[in-house]
Amino acid sequence: MRAEAQANADKINDALALLRRFLDWDRALRRLDELNARVEDPTLWDDPKAAQDVMRERRRLDEAIAATRAIEGELADTVELLEMAEAEGDEAMADEAVASIAALAERADQDKIKALLAGEADANDAYIEVHAGAGGTESQDWAEMLQRMYQRWAEKRGFKVDLIEYQAGEQAGIKSATLQVKGENAYGYAKTESGVHRLVRISPYDSSARRHTSFSSVWVYPVIDDNIEIELNEGDIKMDTYRASGAGGQHVNTTDSAVRLTHIPTGIIVASQNDRSQHKNRATAMNMLKARLYEAELQKREAAASGEYAAKTEIGWGHQIRSYVLQPYQLVKDLRTGVTSTAPSDVLDGALDPFMAAALSQRVTGEKVEVEDVD
Repeated sequence: MRAEAQANADKINDALALLRRFLDWDRALRRLDELNARVEDPTLWDDPKAAQDVMRERRRLDEAIAATRAIEGELADTVELLEMAEAEGDEAMADEAVASIAALAERADQDKIKALLAGEADANDAYIEVHAGAGGTESQDWAEMLQRMYQRWAEKRGFKVDLIEYQAGEQAGIKSATLQVKGENAYGYAKTESGVHRLVRISPYDSSARRHTSFSSVWVYPVIDDNIEIELNEGDIKMDTYRASGAGGQHVNTTDSAVRLTHIPTGIIVASQNDRSQHKNRATAMNMLKARLYEAELQKREAAASGEYAAKTEIGWGHQIRSYVLQPYQLVKDLRTGVTSTAPSDVLDGALDPFMAAALSQRVTGEKVEVEDVD
């Protein structure tokens, strides 16, 4: 078989192996049979919420199993066709088969990622918080670049983006910002972006044109709905009000409409300034606080399963998940998976899917990659 076709076939088989491992194939087949039997039960819709949960789980499982079987069948058929074409010296048929395997490899990769988005909250909308690290204007400018990166990524996927909170920097950039990203599987895709992001560049704010390193942190958590109950004690919540700053709107800097909530037991802080009404901003902030507490519980469950807990850490050296180098060379490198890009401008314009896909796959395999950071 041609080298190109063999490489793509190996890629497809790797994707299929990961899917089978993720689904726990034999268990998944039994579970689908159980769900199909429940769908046939006429009493299922006596409890509409439970019925919707059953239908949702059945659809996701059925789609993942069907996609896996379809790719396996098409790969076997196409490889057989290629081998026959090569044996008969039919170059046109061989070229067509090679192209079909390449297209199938792309589809297998897309189906793999779609199937991996089966976590408890993966289908939900997401909040994305960006916070500047120490370093003043440099880090604040970097934080704003990250905010734009996630906005562009979401827009390219057809997601809707709302700016919930925005704290402008003293000279440029932002101290912090919170985006709400609305779209199918928004949290499932974005959840792997939580961590510290490092930038290396010639500073536009340094008259000596020296190279600077800046850090900003990203925190992603799911928007929760009424089906998820989170109990909060009002006595555990401290509320501060302040005047909104930055991103515009007639209400900005006119009233103390912005709201900041601090959950005293955990130290979690959330803020909202998206609305003119302090009451509505408080409601939004309460939803964000509940979402943060829910996300913390999801992290603990995942930690219990994997034996480790990737907690939010100091924004600085030794904690970064990805480095973005703009000078003296061009490189973006993920320090968890080893995925790289030599086009930082594309990445900063929202080309994040390869990084997210690799991180999602790593969560399933549990494989650790020894990756050296870039200078």
